[in-house]
Amino acid sequence: MKVIPYGRQFIDEDDIAAVVATLRSDWLTQGPAIERFERKVADYCGVKYAVAVANGTAALHIAAAALDLKPGDRLWTSPNTFVASANCARYLGADVDFVDIDPRTYNLSVARLEEKLAVAAKNGRLPKALVPIHFSGQSCEMEAIAALAKRHGILVLEDAAHAIGASYRGRPVGSCEFSDLATFSFHPVKIITTAEGGMIVTNRADLHERLLLFRSHGITRDPKLMDGESHGPWYYQQTELGWNYRLTDLQAALGESQMNKLDAFVARRRAIAHRYDELLRDLPLITPWQHPDTANAWHLYVIRLRLDRLKKTRRRIVEELRAAGIGVQIHYIPVHTQPYYRRLGFKDGDFPEAEQYYAETISLPMFAGLTDEDRDRVVETLKTVLR
Repeated sequence: MKVIPYGRQFIDEDDIAAVVATLRSDWLTQGPAIERFERKVADYCGVKYAVAVANGTAALHIAAAALDLKPGDRLWTSPNTFVASANCARYLGADVDFVDIDPRTYNLSVARLEEKLAVAAKNGRLPKALVPIHFSGQSCEMEAIAALAKRHGILVLEDAAHAIGASYRGRPVGSCEFSDLATFSFHPVKIITTAEGGMIVTNRADLHERLLLFRSHGITRDPKLMDGESHGPWYYQQTELGWNYRLTDLQAALGESQMNKLDAFVARRRAIAHRYDELLRDLPLITPWQHPDTANAWHLYVIRLRLDRLKKTRRRIVEELRAAGIGVQIHYIPVHTQPYYRRLGFKDGDFPEAEQYYAETISLPMFAGLTDEDRDRVVETLKTVLR
């Protein structure tokens, strides 16, 4: 039986040729393919700077480090995300809190954010940084979020792991019009892939300089950034405590090639989502709602089951779909319910909208290579299981 996964990469002969050409070149890492890939992403997003790194988690980590997050500081994010969005603060010794989600977009709620900021301002416990998640490929309401952040002097780091190719009010996600930084992920299930990989984009030269240092051990070879004079062309200095988060040229070559197909990938995903909307209309479930200010890149297509109209549990539905070869997934288990975060004091009921969403959601297969035949099989199998 053929299994249809919830997501997978699309690799063609152009991608393979790009990687082979790099293998035959003089560079396997820290070479010209990195800069080409960075420039391609920066130009696509309409942003000044891009820094390629080993994965999306590394991108969040050094982005938070570039914002000088440290012990005693606070970072707020959404509970409806992968754990990396919160962990980036914990790596640096900072505290984490969450803002509940909007019941329609499943993104961070502007209303809940405004309420929570008012209380935090009164208590003198404002966050230093805010990480809104563009969940499933749909942008958050960034203008409103940015206005609240500016009012309270908060830095904004967009987690756009799902959203390369998406747009907000006609501008590409990653333009950093309403943020200090944005990060992308290029894992194989994402919209484009470098196998593993990530990217940070920004318009701030000071942050770009710090990101380059943190990516590679905190080491610089630029005499202008050194303490004292350079000893010669071989000389380097470690001026920060950094990490080894470099991307290879092989991965960058794949990423550059994938960027050539980004718009086509997103167009295909949008067509699949539109057809899902049509085919699922009369079933006991809720299809994804789209904010009119956004154009979704559709990393995920999530449905919410109307469990009050069904005779099966969500678990049984998932198990039956998987047994039939439909590789559905759940996105996400609320971060605050993970054992690590429970030990920090979080508990069930803290963010009820995210918890209710988690109890009802299923992610259906969504990837650019999904055929019409397989998409229809997903729908027909779902109909059978829900009966």
